[in-house]
Amino acid sequence: MTKLHDAHKQFVDYLKSKNRASATILAYGKDIEQLVQFLVDLKKAQVHEVAADDIQAFLAKLQKENYTLKSVSRKLNSTKTFFRFLKVQEYLTDDPAALVPHPKFETKPPRILTPLEYRSLRDICRDDPRTYAIVEVLLQTGVRISELANLRLEDVVFSSNGTEGYLNIRAQEGRPERQVQQNKAAEAAIKRYLEVRPSTGKDTKKHLFITKTGRPLLVRNIRSVIDRYFKKAGIVGAKVNDLRHTWVSHHLQQGVSVVLVSKLAGHKRLSTTERYLSLLKERAKEEKVKLEEL
Repeated sequence: MTKLHDAHKQFVDYLKSKNRASATILAYGKDIEQLVQFLVDLKKAQVHEVAADDIQAFLAKLQKENYTLKSVSRKLNSTKTFFRFLKVQEYLTDDPAALVPHPKFETKPPRILTPLEYRSLRDICRDDPRTYAIVEVLLQTGVRISELANLRLEDVVFSSNGTEGYLNIRAQEGRPERQVQQNKAAEAAIKRYLEVRPSTGKDTKKHLFITKTGRPLLVRNIRSVIDRYFKKAGIVGAKVNDLRHTWVSHHLQQGVSVVLVSKLAGHKRLSTTERYLSLLKERAKEEKVKLEEL
C-alpha cells in the first residue's frame, strides 16, 4: 500500500525527471498537495482508498470556494495526470479520475493589441531604454517572457554585411533551442539599451536584461514593469503575454505560413498556432481591415 503523501512526492520527482517546465511542476505539485489534504481530511490516506466520488467532492468544494471553472478544470487535469502516473507505476489497478468529467467553461480568445494600443505602450516607455527594449523584443520577435529573461549577451546577434540579426533562444525546460529573426526596430532598441546598461555587478557579463545592481531581471520583475506601463498608457485588460499574441496574429494575417509561425514561436503543437486563425477570420468579418506593420 502507498500513502498519498509519498505518492505526491514521487509524482513531483517524476515530473522533474521528465524536465517538465518549472511552472508546470510547481502548479501540479500545489494542486496535488491540495487534493491530498482534502482526501486526508476524509480519512483517506492511502492511494487505493480514493474513489471517483471523492474527486468529484473535491471539485465541488473548489467551486464553493469560488474557484473559476477554468481553475477547477486545470486542477482536475493535474489530478488526472497524477492518477495516470500512479496506475502506470502499478500503485493502482483502476484509475478513479479517468471518468470524472471536466466542467464546461468558455475559453477566452487571445488578447491582441490594436496598433493604437501597442504604439501607446511604446510611447509611454520610450524614455526608459530597458523597458522600451523589452517591449520591442517581445513585440517584434514573439518570444516568451521566460525566454526573454533568459537571454544572454552572446545570444543577441546583430545584422551585419547583409546578414540578418537574430536571437538565440536557448533550450529551456523541455523546449529545444531555436533562432528567431530580429528586425531593425528590435535591434535599435537593444543597442540603445546597451548604451546605458549597468557595467558593474556579478551578472553584467551574462544576462542581457539586468537590474541597476547587475542582477538578472526576473520574469516577475518584467511582468510588474510592463503591467505598470500598460496602466500608464491607459490600456485596460492587457498582459505581457499579449505582446506575443499580437506578434503571432500579425504574422498570420500578413500571410506567413502557420507552420513557420509555429516554428518561430516555439509552439509544441501546430494546433496552438491554428487557434489564432479562427479569431483572425472573425475579426476580419467584423473590421474588414488589415493589421498594420508593427
